[in-house]
Amino acid sequence: MTSTVHRTCPLCEAVCGLTLTLGEDGHVTSVRGDKDDPFSKGFICPKGASLGRLDEDPDRLRTPLVGGREASWEEAFDAVRAGLGRVADRRSVAVYLGNPNAHTMAGALYVAPLVKSLGTRNVFSAATADQMPKHVACGLMFGHPMAVPVPDLDRTDHLLMLGANPLESNGSLCTAPDFPGRLKALRRRGGRLVVVDPRRTRTAALADEHVFIRPGTDAYLLFGMVHTLFAEDLVTPSHDVNGLAELREAAKHFPPEAVARRTGVAAEVVVRLARELAAARTAAVYARIGTCTAEFGTLAQWLVDVLNVLTGNLDRPGGAMFPEPATEFLARRRPYAIGRWRSRVRDLPEVNGELPVATLADEIETPGDGQVRALITIAGNPVLSAPHGDRLDRAFAGLDFMVSVDPYLNETTRHADVILPPPRVLQSGHYDFALLGFAVRNYARYSPPALPLDGRPSEGGILARLAQIASGLDGDLDAYVIDDLLGKATRTPGSGVEGRDPAELRDLLDGTTGAERRLDLMLRLGPYGEWSGKGDLSLRKLLDHPHGLDLGPLEPRLDEVLRTPSGVIELAPEPLVEDVQRLRAKLAEEPPEMVLIGRRHLRSNNSWMHNVPPLVGGSNTCTLQINPADAARLGLTGEAVVRSAKGQVTVALEPTETIMPGVVSLPHGWGHSDSAQRVAARHAGVSANTLTDETMIDVPSGNAVFNGVPVTISPTGVISAH
Repeated sequence: MTSTVHRTCPLCEAVCGLTLTLGEDGHVTSVRGDKDDPFSKGFICPKGASLGRLDEDPDRLRTPLVGGREASWEEAFDAVRAGLGRVADRRSVAVYLGNPNAHTMAGALYVAPLVKSLGTRNVFSAATADQMPKHVACGLMFGHPMAVPVPDLDRTDHLLMLGANPLESNGSLCTAPDFPGRLKALRRRGGRLVVVDPRRTRTAALADEHVFIRPGTDAYLLFGMVHTLFAEDLVTPSHDVNGLAELREAAKHFPPEAVARRTGVAAEVVVRLARELAAARTAAVYARIGTCTAEFGTLAQWLVDVLNVLTGNLDRPGGAMFPEPATEFLARRRPYAIGRWRSRVRDLPEVNGELPVATLADEIETPGDGQVRALITIAGNPVLSAPHGDRLDRAFAGLDFMVSVDPYLNETTRHADVILPPPRVLQSGHYDFALLGFAVRNYARYSPPALPLDGRPSEGGILARLAQIASGLDGDLDAYVIDDLLGKATRTPGSGVEGRDPAELRDLLDGTTGAERRLDLMLRLGPYGEWSGKGDLSLRKLLDHPHGLDLGPLEPRLDEVLRTPSGVIELAPEPLVEDVQRLRAKLAEEPPEMVLIGRRHLRSNNSWMHNVPPLVGGSNTCTLQINPADAARLGLTGEAVVRSAKGQVTVALEPTETIMPGVVSLPHGWGHSDSAQRVAARHAGVSANTLTDETMIDVPSGNAVFNGVPVTISPTGVISAH
């Protein structure tokens, strides 16, 4: 006898609805797009279609490993207690959080209490290998790092996209199921799509226009467009702003003719792009990982929203708008700042409560007070995802103690003394706390567990137990958090529950687990909730609507999200204006002969999807894309050796006209030569982060630089003096 369950796909940022058929034994017999989901409307990609194969992967760990052997859960937690107990100074403990934490309820609800209980400032995550420039730019401009405007895809007339390839990635910091369909709809209704990228990606091939650009030079192009808007009197901000004069002064140094030499984009194209943006009835600029993971990532992300502001397209339908997620509870907070503390070795500033992953190896290898000697990793594989991963591999081997919460024995977790595997996806409840904050339409959906836990702890339970061990305190973590949030809400003027009895409210919460009760609380307090005075949303309502709920199109709400001390948009934040000097200094710099960039695949999302047979092969292979003219000039056929200042790899070539001359591309997340994951080991590839340089960062955010890495390419067997 079979059963049908409806779930949100947790494998990327698109939050597509899925319909799964399960056999009596819980085996997934089919996966289809959920046609009744009001947001995704039946869309499904190869990753979502393979959810059952990923969830049932025979190489997933089912029981804890202690010292490489299977152990009971109590043995494993005792080993964690003993290992952390040997670390006398909590400054010597570090935490690394991988990308999947943004896709789980456990990551959203339990990581922060764990970090607090550890009492350490050594927090690192995939955010500084990905998106931190966007959060810093938004924090400085709008006063809150999560106040991230997204393009209003379904209503815009003009979309300028840089360094993003949503036909492969399904979107990022822009949650939009069926991103390809939304872009096609934009063009069908007469809108214009322009893509700026060093590669003619699948997204670029769909666009009205594709503009090649040298990697890492997006900030120059964007400044050239800002210069044009000022020079041609096309500046029409629709909101109060500070810093307009300072911005105009900074833009004077980047005329289109000057930025053309640096970017490879002709001056007349720079001017035309600015004019078209200003002339469009509605327009939005959107830039993603290709622009974030570059030397001037924060400046590029700042200038994206500067253009949205200057053209009057911020916070208006069809422009760049702020989503209103159902669990948002806006409380007062101190003014946004970076650098509240600094890293011990390289003196790098804290950003959003964490330090750059580019300095994690320094903190482990460098002796002295506070040297990191113990590490907790949660759903991450920094040996393959962080810069100069080979160095991290060596550093992890020298730790005194390491514990990993991860379903796989992989390139990072093989160093762990204890591995605590979370349950299967279908054994876990799912709500997208983080991703719905970037959705192009307001929406909510909860997926309860489809299968029982069978006596094992939930992922939230694992993290809560680690927090108890670290703090030395017993008690119900969820109850503590609920009471704390209710106390704050009842004391917050205008919250909808102001002055009410927290105990009375607590007794009204639904949910069979602490995580569900916390979700119910956040939904009820949120902008659509039954305790907000503006709606009737609750956990019960989501359970009664298993396909999800459409909460309406994005609405103007800048006044609600703005948190700057001045109360207006800051167009020229001091840390960014200071960094413009660094940008100016390199304006006339000659580009390297060859540079490396990354690449996304539709059937992959970081290293942990390379063990699923349907997702490996075809276009999802680890090859070096190179322009045929470069391959011929360098005498390359078959394979080539790629060398950087940090290392070298030998990799199969893929000559293609879709990449501009002087640029080569490797996908990230590969390098499984010694992997315990059998499918991944047969398709090992090479790690792009053997080549990247941990000393190269975007200065304001500390984000690692993965795009624009100088390399030399030579035939195999040729010895280089590099």
